[in-house]
Amino acid sequence: MAEPDRPVPHRPGAVSLFFVAKAALFALGFWIWLLVLAVRGSEATGVHLIAATGAVCTTLASVVLGARMALQRNAAARHAELKRMLVDISWNAFAAAGNADHPGGKVVPFPAAPEEGERPANRGLGERVSVLDRGDRNRGDRGR
Repeated sequence: MAEPDRPVPHRPGAVSLFFVAKAALFALGFWIWLLVLAVRGSEATGVHLIAATGAVCTTLASVVLGARMALQRNAAARHAELKRMLVDISWNAFAAAGNADHPGGKVVPFPAAPEEGERPANRGLGERVSVLDRGDRNRGDRGR
């Protein structure tokens, strides 16, 4: 049987990539401008400071935006895998619950709560007793 087509998970892409590319383009422009100013060999002025500051700031911005985009894509992939796993688990539990009554069933059914007057007779000495299962056994001895 073929694997059913699953919807593609949300992955941040176009808008984030646009801003990363825009910041990288600006950084490249500032680095080229700083290189041209340095090659011309003139004395360092305010223009050199502006070019250097722009180059550093836009480079850092592009790196931070790129890292953020990568983290978002990774988180989206993990979230999609988690959702897929939860759907598989719930579907397997639902499908296998019908097999629990059959002798060849591979699922252990959930224990049902005992009826109102029903008590488990095969309780060992060290077994835990729930508060609801204690009954009226100890109620008369409390006041004495």
